[in-house]
Amino acid sequence: MPESFIPLLWQPWIALGVLGVMFILFVRETYPIAVTALAGAALLLLTGILPYEAALGVLSNPGPWTIAALFMLSSALVRTGTLSGLSTQVQRYAGHYPVWTVIALVLFVVFASAFLNNTPVVVVMIPIVVQMAQTLRIASSKLLIPLSYIAILGGMCTLIGTSTNLLVDGVVRAAGLAPFSLFEVTPLAVILVAAGVLYLYLFADRLLPERDSMTQLLSGSSGGMRYFTEVLIPPESTLIGQPPLQVALFRHDNGYVADVIRNDNSLRRQLSDITLAAGDRVVLKTAMVEVLSLSEDTDVALASSGSSRAARTVEALITPGCRMIGRRLRELRLRRHYGVFPLALHRKNRNLHQQLDETPLRIGDTLLLEGTESELQRLAREQRLLDLSIPAARPYRRRHAPVVLGALGLMVLLAGLNVAPLFVLASVMVAVVLLTRCIDAEEAFAAIDKNLLILIFSMLAVGAGLQQSGAIDLLVSGLAPWLMGLPPFMLLWSVYLLTSVLTELMSNSTVAVVVTPIAIALATALGVDPRPLVIAVMVAASASFATPIGYQTNTLVYSPGGYRFTDFARIGIPLNLGIGLLASALIPLFWPL
Repeated sequence: MPESFIPLLWQPWIALGVLGVMFILFVRETYPIAVTALAGAALLLLTGILPYEAALGVLSNPGPWTIAALFMLSSALVRTGTLSGLSTQVQRYAGHYPVWTVIALVLFVVFASAFLNNTPVVVVMIPIVVQMAQTLRIASSKLLIPLSYIAILGGMCTLIGTSTNLLVDGVVRAAGLAPFSLFEVTPLAVILVAAGVLYLYLFADRLLPERDSMTQLLSGSSGGMRYFTEVLIPPESTLIGQPPLQVALFRHDNGYVADVIRNDNSLRRQLSDITLAAGDRVVLKTAMVEVLSLSEDTDVALASSGSSRAARTVEALITPGCRMIGRRLRELRLRRHYGVFPLALHRKNRNLHQQLDETPLRIGDTLLLEGTESELQRLAREQRLLDLSIPAARPYRRRHAPVVLGALGLMVLLAGLNVAPLFVLASVMVAVVLLTRCIDAEEAFAAIDKNLLILIFSMLAVGAGLQQSGAIDLLVSGLAPWLMGLPPFMLLWSVYLLTSVLTELMSNSTVAVVVTPIAIALATALGVDPRPLVIAVMVAASASFATPIGYQTNTLVYSPGGYRFTDFARIGIPLNLGIGLLASALIPLFWPL
């Protein structure tokens, strides 16, 4: 790649301009965040502001590869039932010992998040918490935001608990500074966890709303067991030529016409515009007493394909590993392939039932689905959907659980003793769980959040472009005079506040990659040790509580809890500020400036 054709004097300003445009696109969500990051990196590479050699160097950063390996190890723990087995014990005792159950839940989530990527921990725990809320007869909206927050706090406790810590460590290594050890941040993080849990104990019930789930909002009262029944319109039926939605025979309390199938084609989106024809199969959802009445009516005949099937309505969450991400329901044809009827799509407190077929699915979306037990379970298993009503949707390989636990424990032990780099240890342990068939290779590789990896590598490239162009030096030269002479607390608080605000508007991974080199350069300009400032960035980029978009676990609980954007701000902003003030006061005690 030739040298940049842009004059050196202009390069830092153009690099900052590219970053500014990316920032606007991140906030407006014009494109998926990974697409915006990739486009920004490509533009810097195309203009020569990011040299080709520097772009190649980004791929040698061990942070993203370690994150990918930890995703696979976390998936192996889920596949062997380790996480579910421990968490279901919490749910089992909820009715008898509610206080102790909640305490056990908190401890479990903190501990699991400290040694696994906290995103799969939250994915596994969401249905458990929903079930526990029903047992305790409280709204799940009182528990799901605390679940996300506690997982975030727990992930801060070790280097491997959150991708943010690993990314910051990768930037630190690239800058030639001493890498972080596995438990270096643990003493500080434990104090922050205790403070965060105390805050949630005192204020969560007061600040969080009582919200109904999408099932309660859209499906209404159950009115007893309902069944899917297919009836055939025979040639002599008097119903021929009538609109299906106006047929009195099909209209009963809590029952409705779910679909009309003609020549094996579903007409469910045109029910108000069609009339019945001979040979049509009408899919009804109705009570058993009505099924018996239909069997005696000469205008219809029960379809020979089978008897009535008990129907069930469930909420299903689109998680990072779901195969439906980016696809439209029209393309998936769930009724044809699975016999499942999508009723509504819930995104950011909006029900998109009008655009149901044409809206591409995203992580954090919630689908309201209706079908039989077996059909819904097959859909959840094959498409990797998370059924919010049950903790598990497929059989586990429980005999392999000791292998996965042993591999993870050995990795933590050897990393704690600095026997080998974390990336090497994680890669070896992934090979172990794959060779011992704790998890299939397809499942393990599918567990990697590819969008996250693209985002991370792209933002590392953007960060390298900012460094190479002199944009970071330009920013530091503007900030240093304002921060010169500040006491340690105020200096750390300034860095924390900047990082925190950016994190809430974009994503923690993006901000960690961009702000860490700025903090290092700023410390050098001020003549102080960069490590405390880097720790402030690490904490602030993880402690994302005020919006549902700053951290992926917040996004995952957004729809299942029926939350609004302001719910996160109401409970999250005080927590953000409190954690920041406490961290700014404590960091100099552990890492003097």
